[in-house]
Amino acid sequence: MGYKESFIDFMTASGVLTFGDFITKSGRRTPYFINTGSYRTGAQVSSLGDFYADCIQESKENFDVLFGPAYKGIPLAVSTSISLWRKYGRDIPYSFNRKEIKDHGEGGAIVGQQLCDGMRVAIIEDVVTAGTAVRETLALMRIFAKVDVTALYVSVDRMERGSGVLSALDELQKTLGIKVYPIVTVREIISYLSDSGRLGAEQAARMESYLAEFGADNG
Repeated sequence: MGYKESFIDFMTASGVLTFGDFITKSGRRTPYFINTGSYRTGAQVSSLGDFYADCIQESKENFDVLFGPAYKGIPLAVSTSISLWRKYGRDIPYSFNRKEIKDHGEGGAIVGQQLCDGMRVAIIEDVVTAGTAVRETLALMRIFAKVDVTALYVSVDRMERGSGVLSALDELQKTLGIKVYPIVTVREIISYLSDSGRLGAEQAARMESYLAEFGADNG
């Protein structure tokens, strides 16, 4: 079993990947939901960092700093940085932003590795729906330095349309030149859970119907 299949098992066991009837932030009614806020233990966060590290290692991307946007990106950046060192011997600095700029002590809006001109930065996120938060993160970082954002890592690619016919992730890749790497895609989730008998035919059909309506045309 590869890390992708293990990650799907991990999401379901952690209660992060659930099935039912939900409304996304964009207002779409969806038959499945991914709530990364359900990760709550040290063991879970440690494992999550390992899965992201596996994805990063497989991508063969090189960068100078791993940036996790507040708030959910903060534990992702820290745990993944630890895993990259422990599993692969890559000592990559991490960085994240404060929501409110600190006006005492050392001050500033960036915690961890400070951003400098010319730095190659990888962003780590949970799930990207429309790409708005990523664009906001880019604008924020470039206030402090002229960085080169080379890659974006996310847990799941929902493979839904963004503002046009492409998926939000493909739009980011096409318009901003950022290479995007999901740990898994929703197609991989459907295939693996269906083949293992843990996703019933009715639920799989609902997910396929959802993709038929809202899925991206990435051909």
